[in-house]
Amino acid sequence: MIDQDATLYEITEMNPETIPVFSSNGFPHMADPVKRSSIGKTITLKTALLLKQMNPEAFIRLLEESVRRAGENRDVIRDGALNVVGLLPCPVRLPLMEKWNDFLDEREQAGFEWVNHELRAASMGLEWVEANIDGVENPEKLPDLFISAGFDLFFDEQKIGRFRGRGIFSDLVGPRGANASFDGLSISDPDGCYSIISVVPAVFLVNTEELNGRSAPRTWADILKPEYEKSVSLPVGDFDLFNGILLNIHKTYGDDGVAALGRSLLESMHPSQMVKSDRKKSDKPAVTIMPYFFTKMVKEGSTLQAVWPEDGAIISPIFMLAKTSAAERLQPVVDFFASKEIGEVLAIQGLFPTTHPDVDNRLGEDCRFMWLGWDYIAKNDLSVLISHCEDLFEGAAASMPTGEDSCECAAVEAGS
Repeated sequence: MIDQDATLYEITEMNPETIPVFSSNGFPHMADPVKRSSIGKTITLKTALLLKQMNPEAFIRLLEESVRRAGENRDVIRDGALNVVGLLPCPVRLPLMEKWNDFLDEREQAGFEWVNHELRAASMGLEWVEANIDGVENPEKLPDLFISAGFDLFFDEQKIGRFRGRGIFSDLVGPRGANASFDGLSISDPDGCYSIISVVPAVFLVNTEELNGRSAPRTWADILKPEYEKSVSLPVGDFDLFNGILLNIHKTYGDDGVAALGRSLLESMHPSQMVKSDRKKSDKPAVTIMPYFFTKMVKEGSTLQAVWPEDGAIISPIFMLAKTSAAERLQPVVDFFASKEIGEVLAIQGLFPTTHPDVDNRLGEDCRFMWLGWDYIAKNDLSVLISHCEDLFEGAAASMPTGEDSCECAAVEAGS
């Protein structure tokens, strides 16, 4: 049994197989032996989970599962087995992995084939996923199933995008009707290549004390107005969501819109920092743009107010890519990830609305989405467009005055 009162270092020393669980679930420093020894000795598991606002029972079950599986030697890589890789949303990775491990147990007991898998937290980034495809020219060498949010990896013509349209991937979820939350959006891939199982919506968090006479933004167009220059915090480090924001702004407002978004940037913060931005002593953003999930972490009585954009929350889809050549063997795995049970974990526990038609996403009728659209994706090289938007954004952000100059500009505007 894992002791909550033990330090992180003590747990990992006794059970080294728990190190990947920590490092891929919000504690990346635990992968570093030096930091694991220094930082890990100063904090107990109970305190660490409290600070991260993580479910202790779920996390401990995941730790204990890693210990159990290590004892059974279940994590060996077997040749010829199905290979599943991907990134799972951090807020729901623990409950998803619990259900995934139960699914694997049931398969093993029923005598089904082994599944090699590496499903890490989205915070770990795409680099290790890209390592699975670097230099791969023969599609047979690709993993059998990919799961991740974001546009760049799956549509980049130098990465997985080069295999799209060649019959390599198939939407094995199949036709099942649309979730009412996505009515009119045509969310299903018309080419039958990629599946979308859920989305990450970007919404506004407005600090009412920092508006200084300005009206609270209600649309993306409001964010781009001159009055919000150097007033907005953006999730620049969350590449999946930020790229989705850049692409949608460019589609709707062009180069000028992306440049205006750059000028609006005050600073980049992680969503967990954003929900505490009202406590900063200076440089408080008037608006933060963040995943919908994190708005539920705002404390009652805070000056922060969540606003769902009237023209739609920009979404970063969570894609699932299944290899056509392994379709029959993969179908049970695809059915698991596309199931109502997993959809409810994503939508209800994680506030990542699911496309499953039988799940209630618990969104109001006015909670619309802004979706890039398959036609737009087909007509553009998204990796080139993302790079173009990044240059525009960074150039505009860098052009804004800082320090005393910005103070003088603010004083002039306030007096005009």
